[in-house]
Amino acid sequence: MRVVEIAPSLDYRTIETLYDALDDDLDGPVLFDARHLRWVDPNGMVGLLAAARVVGDRTGAPVRISFPENADVSSYLTRMGFLTAAAQVYDMPATKGRRSDRASDVLLEITPVHTNSDVHAVIERVQTRAGRVLTRNLGYSAAAVVQFSVVLSEVCQNIIEHAEAPGWVAAQSYNWTKRLGRQVVVIAVSDLGRGFKGSLTDEHSGRFGDRWGDVTALEAAFIHGLTRFPDSGRGQGIQQIRKQVGRWGGLLSIRSGTARIADTPDWSEMPPVEEGLTHFPGAQINIILPERLSDG
Repeated sequence: MRVVEIAPSLDYRTIETLYDALDDDLDGPVLFDARHLRWVDPNGMVGLLAAARVVGDRTGAPVRISFPENADVSSYLTRMGFLTAAAQVYDMPATKGRRSDRASDVLLEITPVHTNSDVHAVIERVQTRAGRVLTRNLGYSAAAVVQFSVVLSEVCQNIIEHAEAPGWVAAQSYNWTKRLGRQVVVIAVSDLGRGFKGSLTDEHSGRFGDRWGDVTALEAAFIHGLTRFPDSGRGQGIQQIRKQVGRWGGLLSIRSGTARIADTPDWSEMPPVEEGLTHFPGAQINIILPERLSDG
């Protein structure tokens, strides 16, 4: 059995360690060893789900996972619904998939997104929690809570309209006392579909010629607002998300294929463009919204 070692910290900054570990030589049964995991955010959790599906599809063999030895991390994974979701992609006992019955402080548990009805269910589930977290903890206005629901709906809708494949979404609020000195909300979305290059190729690759690739496709959608639809009135979700996250001083990054593009606020050290990354199918979207320092 091949073993994939999971880094002690798995979040939006370190998620590449997971993708890099999925080399093309993996075959037969694979074990994801997360025993030493000490910190994980929504990006790390949906990444572990997506990676298991990728390995399972590639090898056709069982994919197993060793859960963290740290009790706090295991408890957090339970509250986030990770064990329930993991039971769908890992070879593991059914009892591991039980959710915790205790009251949850989670903004949005890991939720599979397959259809439009899933998107509506996500919004209904998160509205009350979002209103409480955004207004009380992050200082957002009531109007901003509505816009947050719109952003969340758009990133979920992106899975259905562009990926044409299942995906997951999760969100949680954290106190980044040391890192930023403020509360934040982290939203992670991952799908295993065609990715931005695959989605835009038919409509736009010809105009870019030899420059067409993952970076160019991300720039086309992220910066220029190009979509897979021939009429300009459709598929503007990414542009709307980008504008709204920018108004809130947040971070938005999208990884697809071998590239990542990002709008980076002053508090982030993430580069605006990265290329030559380990190939990973579909698209992974990361949004971080910081506590407001003034009304807005």
